[in-house]
Amino acid sequence: MPHAQATGARIWYEEAGTGHPILFIHEFGADHREWEDQVRFFSREYRCITYAARGYPPSDVPTDPTLYGQDYAVGDAVAVLRHLGIARAHVVGLSMGGFASILFGLRHPEMATCLVPAGAGSGSPKADQAAFRAACAARGDLLIAQGWPGELAEETGHSPTRIQLKKKDPRGWAAYMERLASHSGPGTGLTMKHFQGERDSIFDWEPELRTMTVPTLLAVGDEDWPCIETNIFLKKVLPNAGLWMAPRTGHAINLEEPAAFNRAVAEFFSTVERGRWTLG
Repeated sequence: MPHAQATGARIWYEEAGTGHPILFIHEFGADHREWEDQVRFFSREYRCITYAARGYPPSDVPTDPTLYGQDYAVGDAVAVLRHLGIARAHVVGLSMGGFASILFGLRHPEMATCLVPAGAGSGSPKADQAAFRAACAARGDLLIAQGWPGELAEETGHSPTRIQLKKKDPRGWAAYMERLASHSGPGTGLTMKHFQGERDSIFDWEPELRTMTVPTLLAVGDEDWPCIETNIFLKKVLPNAGLWMAPRTGHAINLEEPAAFNRAVAEFFSTVERGRWTLG
């Protein structure tokens, strides 16, 4: 199987199509397979790359807790692109992957043609941060101890920002739940504790965000309550960003509304590629 060597882990990836590259970065509660609707759509005209984050087989699952965190998340994205000889790509991320895509844009703007952070920002508002970090530490310990099958998966799939998928697309929700139950307990537990639970608040990046000019499309569902405040903040401070909000939609925006998501992102790509998404 194809792997890119990153610091402390081999990162598994797959690709489809030809054209300008798109790198998809998955969320905590999913894996590279969550992007299938996007890969089928965009690979007609683009080179689409998905990969499994460290801790998510078939990528390596390091046992050393110090090999997890936001720095590794960005480093892994860079490692995949460099392994494939890609100098610049559209970077699309959901939730944990959306957070990583913003940090990617701050640290490696020369490698990002544009950014699509979707559903990013849970735990970032200062009023939420302490409780969010404590919950991540506790949930990470549970995942390491008992894994996903059973209570933890059911709780996640029926949470207030994910139940929308079950209501709209029961078949798609069942497939999501099957994938969720297959994840590594230790890998996701360490990711929850040391990436989710120890990452920066996006609000702390305000000075850097105000100078980042990478074209950015922020995407969020209007029922993804933990992320709305952060996305409004990002719209205010990012000088070259637009905000697209999907109505009656929760956290997994690309799974809930694939046609609308693909259309909005495709239009954004087209505008960027024609040189019309500008600061002026």
